[in-house]
Amino acid sequence: MSDKNRVFIFDTTMRDGEQSPGASMSVEEKIQISRVFDEMGIDIIEAGFPISSPGDFEAVSAISKNLKNSIPCGLARAMRKDIDACYESLKFAPRFRIHTFISTSPVHMKHKLNMSNDQVLDAIKDSVTYAKKFTDDVEWSCEDGTRTDLDFMCKTVELAIKSGATTINIPDTVGYSIPDEFAKTITHLKNKVPNIDKAILSAHCHNDLGLAVANALAGLSAGVRQIECTINGIGERAGNAALEEIVMALKTRNDLMPFETGIKTELISKASKIVSNATGFPVQFNKAIVGKNAFAHESGIHQDGMLKNRETYEIMTPESVGVKKTSLVMGKHSGRHAFKDKLNDLGYGEVTDDVIQAAFGKFKVLADKKKHIYDEDIVALVDDSLIIDNKINAINLKSLKVFAGTGEPQKAEMTLDVFGDIKKTTQTGDGPVDAIFKCIKELYPHNVKLSLYQVHAVTEGTDAQATVSVKIEENDRTTVGQSADTDTLVASANAYLNALNKMLIKREKKAPSSNIQHQKVRGI
Repeated sequence: MSDKNRVFIFDTTMRDGEQSPGASMSVEEKIQISRVFDEMGIDIIEAGFPISSPGDFEAVSAISKNLKNSIPCGLARAMRKDIDACYESLKFAPRFRIHTFISTSPVHMKHKLNMSNDQVLDAIKDSVTYAKKFTDDVEWSCEDGTRTDLDFMCKTVELAIKSGATTINIPDTVGYSIPDEFAKTITHLKNKVPNIDKAILSAHCHNDLGLAVANALAGLSAGVRQIECTINGIGERAGNAALEEIVMALKTRNDLMPFETGIKTELISKASKIVSNATGFPVQFNKAIVGKNAFAHESGIHQDGMLKNRETYEIMTPESVGVKKTSLVMGKHSGRHAFKDKLNDLGYGEVTDDVIQAAFGKFKVLADKKKHIYDEDIVALVDDSLIIDNKINAINLKSLKVFAGTGEPQKAEMTLDVFGDIKKTTQTGDGPVDAIFKCIKELYPHNVKLSLYQVHAVTEGTDAQATVSVKIEENDRTTVGQSADTDTLVASANAYLNALNKMLIKREKKAPSSNIQHQKVRGI
């Protein structure tokens, strides 16, 4: 592909995506995600905001050591201490990017920064020049770019490039722009900034009006050659441009957008699942590309067309994004080899034998309970086995009995294995779930805040599996636990224990040996 047609994919799932309320990811989860992203062919991975917390610093450092192909990147405000933190966390990588930014819109400069135009220009020159001392790969962003005066934006961009920035990012920080307007902004920069040819233009679009992908593609047609996006479109407020939608739009409509990326699209479904699993955010059924119904057809007219020619109702193949169609029916008589083959079809070809064995055991139990085993049931079992790994769990559920109904207090009888000791208790509560969680607190005393309890059915029917998500918080630490079972109460107990076991691991983690401020800083 020619350089002018090459589009670089800048993923910010682990930075901007993690800023979604409740989407915090552990260091271990980020490392696992980064390996999939690296294999996918993502060009630049924004691994975090190193100055914001010890956890972010540790994650960026660990990811920078593990990447083989992708370029690791850290975010920094226009402050030298932020840039120092970026360098310290990224310095182990053979090549890395520092991404620094400052607000340039009148409303941000007045109310957020309390700075004049000249002060902002001085900050741009100082921050970009300072970042350039650590790496030749410096990206600069004008936060709230789409609400910035265009003449002032031209001055900031010209100065950033003159100071050493090699990528200039134009963020639609609050999702305010529309495609035609965003394209005109890019065209204006290309026509008015004399040194614009010395940098790659980038688009970072938020989805507040549902136009993030449309704006990014409009920018691409106007001259943008890097798109910043996230898997499943997660991000602050309504989220970011979805990576899977950007990439597949370019691949499917290459006739109108003759651009290429280096993404291995067959890994998109796998990446979507691993991000959803880590964040505890389920993917909506009708989500483009990666949703459960993206390649499902129920209408008789659609089914008739699909039987005659799949192109009648599918503009891309499910295989192109890693979703395999198969006639293999799984049931209680299926063996381990058939189960493993099914996992390959579902995009879990690289899970360990221990995870397969654990999931297969749960599958056999489920097959005795359910008449129909759906692909989603198997996905839930594998995800559950990936999360609840007995090798790292200090607290495990041995048995649970729940008494519920009208006229009597809700009661739970529970037996736990707590660090090798078998403990039993009985508790009552305002409901069965409350009684279950009280049992856990009685058997393993702890003080955490339950900030999320969410249940959704994996498949239809009264015998459907329930997937329960639980989020707990303790001293600025957050963990998310998930579990799936046909018994919602068993899933609830295991989800809470999963989150608690993750919290025990986090308690043992040591903060990085740098004088990073303990603060959460929001970015573009």
